[in-house]
Parts: sequence; structure tokens; C-alpha cells
Amino acid sequence: MMQDPLFVIAAIACLAVVAVLFFGIGSFAKGGEFNKKYANKAMRWRIIAQFAAVALILLFVWLRGE
Repeated sequence: MMQDPLFVIAAIACLAVVAVLFFGIGSFAKGGEFNKKYANKAMRWRIIAQFAAVALILLFVWLRGE
């Protein structure tokens, strides 16, 4: 499974979701002006990344399903 390029791309998308989530949590924790400027953008990025990750996982399951 690790040699399957689609699996690797889906895994990278999942890691991107985690990275954006941690960025958003960090901006919330920092608070202040930084949070006001980037809070909504970070959550939009997270939602877009989650959509892409779920779509790639579903594509992988559909193409490789038996």
C-alpha cells in the first residue's frame, strides 16, 4: 500500500489537515491581533484541506476497493 501513489497523496493531505489545524489552534492560543487576522482564514484552509483529504480517501477506496 505504501508504494501506491494515491495512498501517499491521501496521507500527505491528511498531514496537511493536521498542520493547518495546529496552526489554527496556535493562532487561537496566541490571541490578540494575530488571531483576529488569521483565525477565519485558518479555519477556511482547514475545511478546504479536509475536503481534499476526504475526497482523496474516497477516491482511493473506490479505485482500490474489491
